[in-house]
Formats: sequence, C-alpha cells, structure tokens
Amino acid sequence: LLNGLVGSKVSIVSHKVQTTRALVRGIAMVGPAQIIFVDTPGIFRPKRRLDRAMVTSAWAGAGDADAVCLLVDARKGLDEESEAILRKLGDVKRTRILILNKIDLIERSKLLALSAAINEKLAFDHTFMISALKGDGLDKLRETLAG
Repeated sequence: LLNGLVGSKVSIVSHKVQTTRALVRGIAMVGPAQIIFVDTPGIFRPKRRLDRAMVTSAWAGAGDADAVCLLVDARKGLDEESEAILRKLGDVKRTRILILNKIDLIERSKLLALSAAINEKLAFDHTFMISALKGDGLDKLRETLAG
C-alpha cells in the first residue's frame, strides 16, 4: 500500500507477516499538499521482547500522526488482533480512516457487511475499499489524505 501511495518502492513487500520491523516513511505530493506516510510494524499480541518493542513503536507512530489508517485484509475480515486494535484505537484522538484492502478477492456483499461491522464497533471518519496490488482506490485515498 505504501509503495502504491508514494509511487515508488520504499517498503518491503512479502507474504510473510511482520516483515516491517521499524517505522518506514514515504512522501507523496498531491497538489500543494505534502503527505508523509509512516508505515508501522503490524500490531499483534507480542510474545518476545522484540515483538513488544515493535508494537510499542507502532502505537507511538499512531499517536504522532494527523490521521491514523487501519489497514484490514478484506479476505481475513475481523480477527482477534483486529478486534484488539479497534478497542485501543478508540483512545487515539485523530482522524481515523479504515482501509479495506484486497477488494478484488472478495464478493461485494461481504465487503459491505465487513465495512458496516467494523464501523459499528468503532466509527471511522472515512472508509476506503482498495486493491493496493492493482492500484484501485488509491487516488481517492491519497486525495482525502491530502485534504
């Protein structure tokens, strides 16, 4: 997603979870606006000291931002980790944006139900349905963030 939003490869892409271990920044210009993206390590239940440090870093990055985007894999939907993030994200007093990714791999009816279920648990200021791989929906997301 970050690579698609900034238009160049700045972040590692891998099927393996927890590939991002530190904050990765990318910059995009949209009209007169400069957007600085901060890609954080995933938030999950830590088991080791390194895991705890990664999760702490991710939450610190969220607290410093003007807007916080929660990226959810639409195929997986709401799992235990997503539910835990939603509970804690309610304490973050920033613009909240829900991004449902991989929309090209799920039926529209399921996608709409997932969006409604997540927004029912925690109200988001904006919800975007995208395919980061194909670039679908990225322009509108970028424009909203620039605003």
